[in-house]
Amino acid sequence: MGSPTELSPQRRMLVLAICCASIIVVVMDISIVNVALPAMRRDLNASVSGLQWTVDAYTLVLAGFLVLAGSTADRVGRRRVFQIGLAAFGLGSLLCGLAPGIGWLVAARAVQAVGGTMLNPVAMAIVANTFTDPAERARAIGVFGSMSGLALALGPILGGVLVDGLGWRAVFWVNVPIVAAAIVCTALFVPESRAARARRFDPVGQALVILVLGCVVYAIIESSRLGWTSPVILGLLALAVLGVLGVLGYEPRRADPLLELRLFRSVPFSGAIVMALGGLCAFGAFLFVTTLYLQDVRGLPALTAGLCVLPVGVVVLVLSPLTGRLVGTRGPRLPLVVSGVALVLGGVASLWLEPATPLPAVLVIYLLFGVFLGTLNPPITNTAVAGMPRSMAGVAASLASTGRQTGTTLGVAIAGTIVSHSGTEFTSAARGVWWLVLVLGVGILVLGLISTARRALDSAGRAAALFEKVDRGTGRGETAGTRSARLSGSLRKDLGTGPRPGRA
Repeated sequence: MGSPTELSPQRRMLVLAICCASIIVVVMDISIVNVALPAMRRDLNASVSGLQWTVDAYTLVLAGFLVLAGSTADRVGRRRVFQIGLAAFGLGSLLCGLAPGIGWLVAARAVQAVGGTMLNPVAMAIVANTFTDPAERARAIGVFGSMSGLALALGPILGGVLVDGLGWRAVFWVNVPIVAAAIVCTALFVPESRAARARRFDPVGQALVILVLGCVVYAIIESSRLGWTSPVILGLLALAVLGVLGVLGYEPRRADPLLELRLFRSVPFSGAIVMALGGLCAFGAFLFVTTLYLQDVRGLPALTAGLCVLPVGVVVLVLSPLTGRLVGTRGPRLPLVVSGVALVLGGVASLWLEPATPLPAVLVIYLLFGVFLGTLNPPITNTAVAGMPRSMAGVAASLASTGRQTGTTLGVAIAGTIVSHSGTEFTSAARGVWWLVLVLGVGILVLGLISTARRALDSAGRAAALFEKVDRGTGRGETAGTRSARLSGSLRKDLGTGPRPGRA
């Protein structure tokens, strides 16, 4: 079938389209489910905690197994793992639609997420290996990122139509035909690719990651019921701390760790992961609170609530490819600054939301969140994979996706806990969430400036030099300093920050 680098331009675009289908179903599932939450609560008699677990069971499993899926795909074949993920996601969607109670639904969401772990990071690695030219890859990543905007735009509307017309179960069944078509197209058109050297399975590292994430999320969600001083909550947080210490102590000793901590020696990479974590924490909290605000506080039907979220998706859809091109030519600094400022403004403006706030004013506020996400995803995704050997694409992309999913999980958990802890009306309680969003926006703005400085890019070159020996035949005959300098220059080129023709 030929290697990714031998594909014609038309074939590469077809591969990109197939990969985009995966992010559409995964992200659309999040936005559709958020619209369906009030209907699920009424039909299944679920609590706010149950609604949190309906969202977080999905994102928690995604966050816990994304790195494993990415490294496994690098080892056994990205196309193969991608196809398995599509099949598992389709099966989980079918089971969600058949769930008789909230417990069954949460379990089915976990099955669905197992498939989701094999989709987005693997698709990102396929795109990174298919588009090898830095500028072309940045544009492709921009298009790939814009699909999250398309999914956000389609999800609330389609979800509203399905919930109002057929019931909440239909929001899961709609995934099945899309997944079936993607499986067939993947078999026909996507070439197989692997890393130059296989990475071994790390069961201890995987167990530690699940322990840390599971304990933190469970403690946050259940703290509203048990209280923060409960022995159960305190014990879970203590286990999480021990798990983090275990990761820091065990993973550096492995030749092939699940969490490749040496990647974090790159300041741009570390900044991208932290910004993914904080940014999607803010956005997850925004979606969770907004759905309840529009339907439970303002009394809007599901379709109307979906239409209100439409501006967010449209802005992301329009801005993501434009941002991708900007990253490819001018670098990530400007998009990251715009993203941080937009999130700060969105958090500040949301503090003034009331049940009777004019709907046009509400929609204008939501536009700010669209600007924030549309200018955040392309630079952090490109930074995560740029400048590193392609053999590390799956691991690097998986860590970026893990940051996003962990952030979404924490955002829903924290937002639900803040709202349910308060004895005041919903809009008053939600102000705690908007203060959190404001602080996270400031963090993204500061990190965006720090991670794009020249000294930060030099650190990325040094980190990339550590991994170049993974690629066959690279880095021979060079000193460590020469190799680091060359890779620093390569990274600046990849990020669009290197010298341009006609400039000193």
